[in-house]
Amino acid sequence: MILLGVDTGGTFTDFVLWRDGRLRVHKLLSTPQAPEQAILQGIEDLGLAGEDLRMVHGSTVATNAVLEGKGVRTLFITNHGFSDMLSIGRQNRTELYDLQPQAQMPPVPEELCLEVGGRLSARGELLDALSDADRVRLAAVIARHQPRAVAVNLLFSWLDGQPEQAVADCLPDNLFVSLSSKVLPEIREYERGMATWLNAWVGPLVQGYLQRLQESLPGSRIAVMQSSGDTVVAGKAGDQAVRMLLSGPAGGLVAAGFLGHRAGRNRLLSFDMGGTSTDVALLDGAPRLTTEGRIGPYPVAVPMVDMHTIGAGGGSIAWLDEGGMLQVGPESAGADPGPASYGRGGNEVTVTDANLILGRLLPDAFLGGGMQLDVAAAEQAMGRLADAMGCTVLKAAQGVIRIANEHMARALRTISVQRGVDPAGFTLISFGGAGGLHVCALAEALGMTQALVPVHGGVLSALGMLVARPGRRLSRTWLKPLDELSEEHVEAALKALEEEALAIMAAEGIAPQACELGRSLDLRYLGQSCTLDIPWSGREATTEAFHRRHRQRYGHDLDLPLELVNLRLSVQGPGTAIDPACATVTQPASPFLQCRIEGESTAVACYQRDELMPGQELSGPAIIAEQVATTWLSRGWRCRVDEVGNLLLRRIIS
Repeated sequence: MILLGVDTGGTFTDFVLWRDGRLRVHKLLSTPQAPEQAILQGIEDLGLAGEDLRMVHGSTVATNAVLEGKGVRTLFITNHGFSDMLSIGRQNRTELYDLQPQAQMPPVPEELCLEVGGRLSARGELLDALSDADRVRLAAVIARHQPRAVAVNLLFSWLDGQPEQAVADCLPDNLFVSLSSKVLPEIREYERGMATWLNAWVGPLVQGYLQRLQESLPGSRIAVMQSSGDTVVAGKAGDQAVRMLLSGPAGGLVAAGFLGHRAGRNRLLSFDMGGTSTDVALLDGAPRLTTEGRIGPYPVAVPMVDMHTIGAGGGSIAWLDEGGMLQVGPESAGADPGPASYGRGGNEVTVTDANLILGRLLPDAFLGGGMQLDVAAAEQAMGRLADAMGCTVLKAAQGVIRIANEHMARALRTISVQRGVDPAGFTLISFGGAGGLHVCALAEALGMTQALVPVHGGVLSALGMLVARPGRRLSRTWLKPLDELSEEHVEAALKALEEEALAIMAAEGIAPQACELGRSLDLRYLGQSCTLDIPWSGREATTEAFHRRHRQRYGHDLDLPLELVNLRLSVQGPGTAIDPACATVTQPASPFLQCRIEGESTAVACYQRDELMPGQELSGPAIIAEQVATTWLSRGWRCRVDEVGNLLLRRIIS
C-alpha cells in the first residue's frame, strides 16, 4: 500500500509517504494560484508518478477563498422579510466602544438576496407555500445575475427540509445548490444561513479543484481532511466545503495527539508555526471541537477543531507603524517571492530572515540542503529596517523575534489562561516548519517547564492526514425539556442518527461493525441561550456531567431544569496503523558543525536530528537541524530523544 499525506499551506506544501513500513517526508514551495501543481510536482519528486496512491489531503482552497473574499457569485434565498438576515447577523460589534466603526460590506449584495415563500411555523406547519410567482421571479433573477451557486435557508428548515427541496427543484441543474436542512439542520437561522452560504460560496471552487486533482491522478483514491479531524472521500467533500475550512490545521492536531500519546504526554498546548500563520490549541487527551469557530469575519457553526489563529509565521513581514513602533505581521511574504533570504526577489524582512541573521538557521541546511538561504540578502533587508529604527542589524533582528514571540505567547494565553487553564501543567508541543525555533522562548514566557518537538514536526499536518480516521459528525435540533423525555425517547432519536451515519459510511465501503460511535447532547439551563456539548450516558449521569462542566466553565451551576437543544452523533471508521519512528541509530551523534550564535559567548554545537540515538541527551544552547525544520535548544534547557524520535525538552531550574 502506498499512502500519501499532503498538506497544502500558504508557503509550503508538505508530503509524508508511508510505503513498505517506512515513512518518508518531503517539502516544497506551494503554488497558491493552482495548488494541485505543487502536489503533482511533489509526487514526481517522490518517484510516485503513475503509481496508484491512497492520498489524504489537507486543502486550503476553501480557507483561502473565504479569507480573500474570492468565492463565486452566489444567490441567497430565504423567506419573505428576511433577505438581510446575513447582513444584520447578531448585531455584535467588533470594537464595542468605537463610536464610529468602519462600515462592513454585507456578505451577500442586496441584488443577490431573494425572498420566497415556503415558510414554516415553529411547530413545522406550512404558513406560506412556494408560489408560481416565486418560481417566475426566481427564474428571472437567475437569468439576470447568472450565479454559479445558490444557498437556500428557510425558517425552521431543521424541522422539515421539504420547502427547501421545493426551491431546489426549481433551479437549473448546472448550479451548485446548498440547502441549510442538509448543511446544518440546527436552530439559529443566522448561523445556519451563514454556514449554508459559505458552503455554496466556496463549494464550486473546492469541487473544481478536487476534480482537477483526481483527473491528474487517475486510479488514485483521494480523501480530504475535514475541520473536525475526520477524513471524507474527495467525491463527497465538495458538497460540504464549509467543513473543510480548517482542513490543514486539523491534521496537525490529530498528529499532535497521536504522537503526544505515544510519548506519554496527553495534556498538550500546541502551536503550529508555518510560513504564513500560527495556529494554537489545547489538547487534553484529544483535540477539542467547537461549533462557535470563526473564519475571518464569519461564524462557522459546523464542528471544527477549537483553535486560535494569528498572522505570525516564518514569512511574517516586519515593519514600522506610523509611530515608529516595530510590528510583525499579519502580512506574509508567502511562497512567492518569500522572505528576502529565499533569493526569489523578496525585499521585505521577515521572521525567517531574523532567525537566519541571529544564526539559529543554518543557510546550507535549509530543507535538508535542498535550498540555500541568502544571508547577504537577509542582512541587506534587515539593514533597511535597522536604519529606520536607529539600531544595529542584530538588535533589529532580536526585536523582530521578540515581537513575534509575544504575538504567539498572547495567542497561547488566549486558549489557556483566559479559559481558566494553567499552562504550567501542560507540555508545549511545537510543529510546523518554524515552530522548533521558538519553542523554548514560548515555554519560558508561559511558565512551562516541559516541551515536545515531535518527530517529523516540520510536516506534522501531513502526518496527521495519514493517522486520521474517516468519519462524519451529524446533528439535529430537538428542542425539549430534558425532564420531559424518557431515556428511551433519547435513545430512539440517537439511534435514528446512528443509522443515518452508518449508512453514509457503508456507502464509502466501511462496514458498520468497524465503526466507532460517539453520542452527545447540546444542553442548557431552561431560559439560557448558550449550550454545552455533553456525552450521553443516561439522563441522570448526563445531567450531573452538565452541572459539573458548567461549574468548570462559568464558575457556578444553577438549580434550574435542563433543556435539550441538539442531538449529536460522531462516527469514525478504522485508521491506518503508522509507525512514526525514524531509522534506528545505535551510536550517539556528534556535532557536525560548531557555529557562532549571537548572544552566546562560546561556539554552539549543531546536530543532525536523524543521527541522534534514542536516549541521547543534549544541553542547550544547541541547534538540531533536520530536512524540514530546525530546533533551537536555548540555554537552560535539556533535550532527550525518545524511542520514536521525539525531542523531549525540559527546562533546568537553577
